[in-house]
Amino acid sequence: MTEKRAVKTWDDVKDLASTADILIPSDPLDRVLGQEEAIELAKIAAKQRRHLLLVGPPGTGKSMIARALSMNLPSPSHEIRVVKNPENPERPFLEVLDEEDVIREEDIKKQSIGVLKKPEEAPPNVAEHLGYRCKNCGKYSLPTDIVCPHCNQGKIDGVNRSNPFQDLLGGVLEMAMPQMTAGKEKVHTTRMNNGEEEMVIFERAGENIRMLDQTAIEKRSQLSRTSNEKVLVKLRRDPFVLATGASETELLGDVRHDPYGGHEKLGTPAYERIVAGSIHEAHEGVLFIDEISHLGDLQRYILTAMQEKTFPIVGRNPQSAGASVKVDDVPCDFILVAACNIQDLSNILSPLRSRIKGNGYEVLVDIAMPDTPENRAKYAQFVAQEVNLDGHIPHATIGAVELIIKEGRRRAGKDEQNNSLTLRLRELGGLIRAAGDIAVLEGSDLITEDHITRALRRSKTVEEQISERYGSYHKGLSQDVSSAQKASSDYYYSTEHVIDDNMFS
Repeated sequence: MTEKRAVKTWDDVKDLASTADILIPSDPLDRVLGQEEAIELAKIAAKQRRHLLLVGPPGTGKSMIARALSMNLPSPSHEIRVVKNPENPERPFLEVLDEEDVIREEDIKKQSIGVLKKPEEAPPNVAEHLGYRCKNCGKYSLPTDIVCPHCNQGKIDGVNRSNPFQDLLGGVLEMAMPQMTAGKEKVHTTRMNNGEEEMVIFERAGENIRMLDQTAIEKRSQLSRTSNEKVLVKLRRDPFVLATGASETELLGDVRHDPYGGHEKLGTPAYERIVAGSIHEAHEGVLFIDEISHLGDLQRYILTAMQEKTFPIVGRNPQSAGASVKVDDVPCDFILVAACNIQDLSNILSPLRSRIKGNGYEVLVDIAMPDTPENRAKYAQFVAQEVNLDGHIPHATIGAVELIIKEGRRRAGKDEQNNSLTLRLRELGGLIRAAGDIAVLEGSDLITEDHITRALRRSKTVEEQISERYGSYHKGLSQDVSSAQKASSDYYYSTEHVIDDNMFS
């Protein structure tokens, strides 16, 4: 197997057998093509916890930069919980545990599990009291078998197969009391351990019996205080939270409705109905919001969270039983990576932009990079990355990479970026996948130049296909409109909607 190697210039690429021989950088930020300024600032943002606003067209790597930034952050070190407040249930307590406390609790949980044993390995009298062992024949079955399947004798008093009406009666009992089982759920006993008597608890665990020694019992007692807690934000979590297009409740959290109003006997306690928002889940990580201007007035909540680094969780539906529930000061210390197109800049709240600029950077991403030997090598690395990311297509020959570079040069020219390679890489990734699909269908081990050439024809936009077939977009549109549509609507022929065919050439 050929050893993979890093490629810095085209000379490193041209002698390779395929993109399978290219070593992909371990740092996710080094996998982003071009965008040198954005990458440099993202590295600073990860180290110094700064915010970023990335401005530019779709497909230029904005979300990839945000994801890569999060992967350069240290792992989260806190877990956020809410705890029942017995005096005022609608104002649950907040608890923030550090990593050591969480790990210590996890160790206690492991020790509190006890030992699983087969029913035959437990003391016979214990297995009998738990409903696994028949007191009549001594054979074993599940506690759900009220009648022993071996001797047809009842495991509990009053149940016996010798009763001619047992089948009918048993069916009625099973319908009325489906939870009915033989024996007890739990048995307490003692044993001698190193000359000292200790308590031992045996309890049902499905097909097995769980044995809890004195240590496990003590650990369970220590965990009893967590029975009225709910974990809102786990310690081990993805530091990248995507909140693009999030609703108010998804973004800020909520309290679920309870038709019983949190009634102590019937309802669900208030603390269990609290749901964290994206801003809380992004605590110690990255909150990525693409098209941030589309959040509208919700931007001001983002601003408040950035300023205070905490944000309360409240019930947001005034008709809900959760409307009166509130948890104050829930941590949300995140790095905001926001993105938008140039034309949407004016729709971002000025105070929010000011906050980003005051503790971060605004970056206009590039749409092309110079056509140099170094950047052509980056294109080859990009092809290798896309193949690995897709997971369903083969790697490409170097000849195929050369055609992709040629296409990247052509697309850059359409953006009036001469002697350059396009950085609109999402669409270029689509071309690679289209070529890979052709290769898979033909059983080819590699994507070849022929596959790229054919994929170029297949990956044309619908507008380009219309222009080729009908001569112009407007002619194609007129061919597609029925006579009824022409008679009933002037929309297709309004001067306001005439599309310039040159935009597709």
